[in-house]
Amino acid sequence: IEIRQVEKKLRSRVKKQMEKQQKEFYLNEQMQAIQKELGGERDEFKNELTELEQRIKAKKMSKEAKERCLKELKKLKQMSPMSAEATVVRNYLDWVIALPWEDKTEDRHDINEAEKILEAEHYGLKKVKERILEYLAVQALVPRQRGPILCLVGPPGVGKTSLARSIAHATGRRFVRQSLGGVRDEAEIRGHRRTYIGALPGKLIQSLKKVGSQNPVFLLDEIDKMSMDFRGDPASALLEVLDPEQNNTFNDHYLDLDYDLSDTMFITTANQQHAIPLPLQDRLEIIELPGYTEWEKVAIARQYLIGKQVEANGLKDLAITWTDEALTAIIHRYTKEAGVRNLEREIATVCRKIAKEYLSTNRTTTAFEVTEEKLATWLGVEKYREATREKLDEIGLANGLAVTMFGGDLLTTEVTIVPGKGKLTLTGKLGEVMQESAQAAMSYLRSRAGTFGLSNDFQNKIDVHVHFPEGAIPKDGPSAGIVMATAMASALLRIPVRQTVAMTGEVTLRGRVLPIGGLKEKILAAHRAGIETVLIPEENRKDLKDVPESVIEQIAVIPVKHMDEVLRYALAHPQPEEFLREPSSVVDWRIVETMPPTDPRDAH
Repeated sequence: IEIRQVEKKLRSRVKKQMEKQQKEFYLNEQMQAIQKELGGERDEFKNELTELEQRIKAKKMSKEAKERCLKELKKLKQMSPMSAEATVVRNYLDWVIALPWEDKTEDRHDINEAEKILEAEHYGLKKVKERILEYLAVQALVPRQRGPILCLVGPPGVGKTSLARSIAHATGRRFVRQSLGGVRDEAEIRGHRRTYIGALPGKLIQSLKKVGSQNPVFLLDEIDKMSMDFRGDPASALLEVLDPEQNNTFNDHYLDLDYDLSDTMFITTANQQHAIPLPLQDRLEIIELPGYTEWEKVAIARQYLIGKQVEANGLKDLAITWTDEALTAIIHRYTKEAGVRNLEREIATVCRKIAKEYLSTNRTTTAFEVTEEKLATWLGVEKYREATREKLDEIGLANGLAVTMFGGDLLTTEVTIVPGKGKLTLTGKLGEVMQESAQAAMSYLRSRAGTFGLSNDFQNKIDVHVHFPEGAIPKDGPSAGIVMATAMASALLRIPVRQTVAMTGEVTLRGRVLPIGGLKEKILAAHRAGIETVLIPEENRKDLKDVPESVIEQIAVIPVKHMDEVLRYALAHPQPEEFLREPSSVVDWRIVETMPPTDPRDAH
């Protein structure tokens, strides 16, 4: 009985094995018939797989990347060539193989040549060029130096992007630019995971694949224009990219591999430093690009812009001359900017007008002169008015100085006194800091009421209204403190303010004048407006070296420490010589010969 049971088991096992073999043979034959019907598609797939394998083995990449590629290739071999998953794997392998894992360009370390390139391609910007050359010198001495990431901050049109191109030109590296303006999604930086349909790597990896080099000059443009929403914070994703201690293992979500970004020279640009998140600022070395002066703009127009637009508009064979008066008029009346972008547009407009006139005369006139008188015909009505001072000294009207995104500007301050109950009204779209400065200026004047010959309760019988014209433009900052105090003192004492004088500085309750920023731009604005004397804080004396000598020679710049000095220079009075000899009695020559100042430290 046992022998029969064993034989039965053996027959059953052999039968199953034979059925399995027959089934596999049938299925294989069927598969071969299907492939023959499809026209050998499987053979093409096999050829593609062979080619991929050869590319993976030949490509220089990290050990981790090579192992991942071979693993994905092994999966691909077991998939149907028509399946969606096979397409995803193929795309992934193509991305990894196409990346420049070890493809680098050779750096050029000739500092003299770099300096020549910077000088040839950009006018002025002496400090900025000096810092860039220092950066390149350290890179030449220590090739693997994990130096700071440069951030070029300045108003539009001053040459931030073109400076980055010049750095790439000077170092012999390839250049790639990625604009971050309006980027809200973290995946724009880090990429999407492969589980999503249509997933792609982030902008950084895409740009590196496009440029084909592991060590390009990579410009991250408009870094201050990023924002965040429910999809994440792209600025936080950049923290790893811009940290020299971490970016050698940057992990893109799509690749899921560590990629070395440490050889990439990152340069960022921004219009406003305060708009860059603080953790990101901590990883950047800020280099400020100031706006151009009037003379610099004229020089840039002559050396770069005019020739460029003449060639672009097909006027190379014509004799076109531009007067300095015409260029200055375009700068003042047809543009309002810190850079030269709109200036170039206006020059291009003039070139187009000349091209039209040239053709309308059947090409007989070949000489053209661009003069100030012809601008109205070619450019139309003036777009902006020049800020100029008043001709006559006025009560309650003082000239301040401000810095805007377009450069320096004259800031007129008006004060009027009306009967009331001590109300201080501030108009002109003033920010919180500026409103507090007005309060401080008023408190200073109240504390000096006796010195000025005013009753101690004068403020209870009047209302003071401070207004800054061009009310639609927001204004803020503490540097208008002394101009508000001067205009208030003039209105209270009925003494005119000299309109040839402009001033800038923060005022304290004790009347001290504190330092401000943007001195160069402010003094240039005063010079353009026809101001003869500028009062600046004593602590800003060191900043005068940045102001062109030609301006300093034409304008009197007087550093002051205390509000008393400001009033002595700013207020008109019948006996200036005697008044200036009495520094402790500011505007009280009519009443008091000499009175001690409120603060004992101000005694002269």
